[in-house]
Amino acid sequence: MSNDLVARCSELILQSKNTVVLTGAGISTNAGIPDFRGPQGLYTSRLYDAEKIFDIAYFLKDPKPFYEFAHDFIALESTIKPTVTHNALAALEGAGKIHAVITQNIDGLHQKAGSQKVLDMHGNFLKSHCLKCRKAFDYRELKSMVLQHVIPHCSCRGIIKPDIVFFGEDVKYYHQSLELAQSADLFFVIGTSCVVYPAASLPQFVPGKIVIINNSKVELNMYNVALEIESDMDVFFNKLMDTL
Repeated sequence: MSNDLVARCSELILQSKNTVVLTGAGISTNAGIPDFRGPQGLYTSRLYDAEKIFDIAYFLKDPKPFYEFAHDFIALESTIKPTVTHNALAALEGAGKIHAVITQNIDGLHQKAGSQKVLDMHGNFLKSHCLKCRKAFDYRELKSMVLQHVIPHCSCRGIIKPDIVFFGEDVKYYHQSLELAQSADLFFVIGTSCVVYPAASLPQFVPGKIVIINNSKVELNMYNVALEIESDMDVFFNKLMDTL
């Protein structure tokens, strides 16, 4: 990675009037959360049966596989911290240089880092609801039940489900995310291979310049890709923030 790439990216940020960011699992691997589709990921290792865990029809029939995964995920979540990249994006938002973050991740690390405008397209664990009476539960309540290896139930005996998007459910905030993409003069694609739809469709609606930052090649063949940076994200953002 050359200093020229860092300098060019810095210039694009400083010149932009409306920067929007799309992030995927790759932004959180340095925090200790394996990319589901990566070498050690859920879909590769088959440690869990992904088709059962995240399928809404299966969850309604038997929520146990999901909550076995949720136990391990929540136990891991309590030990992890936002990465350099998460913190850099929050700092850039605080400085008025990022308008919003659209994320496919369910780990809540953008919020932990201090980002204020985060659109979690796949939801997160921060809130939950009873599927029977719709009573809301906060993260502490859910966490307490899950870490005791209890399948969370409401007092009405309904199953409690975190507000994450399962296969068979519509993603959250798609129309807001689409509007953000359509208004962006600078659009970052960070830590995602752009293969999971509908989030992967957002770059095609961007009228401005696109910057791709990922640790592997992203097949996004569009005329307005201004920079494509294949690098460890934290290494890049360390240099970028020093330059800015």
